[in-house]
Amino acid sequence: MDPIHIIVRPIVTEKATWGSGHQNRFAFEVARTSSKTDIKYAVESLYKVRVVGVSTQNRHIRARAYKYGIVDGKVWKRAVVKIHPEDKIELF
Repeated sequence: MDPIHIIVRPIVTEKATWGSGHQNRFAFEVARTSSKTDIKYAVESLYKVRVVGVSTQNRHIRARAYKYGIVDGKVWKRAVVKIHPEDKIELF
């Protein structure tokens, strides 16, 4: 897969911002079919950094009840990428 199609968007939350500042970890929403090695090569090629480790999670949003029935929530994949201490990603 093309690196542009693997990385969907960076996740900018309070917890992810703290991790990027203190632990050099960055969170991304990624394609559900991508593996850890795909994510590693995509981040390395897009941001020109060295990746030390990748952690992934499959996230499930809860089902919701509407007047016309129950709608299942979206399933998406989050990757937390640890960057080499000498490298840096500028998201802003």
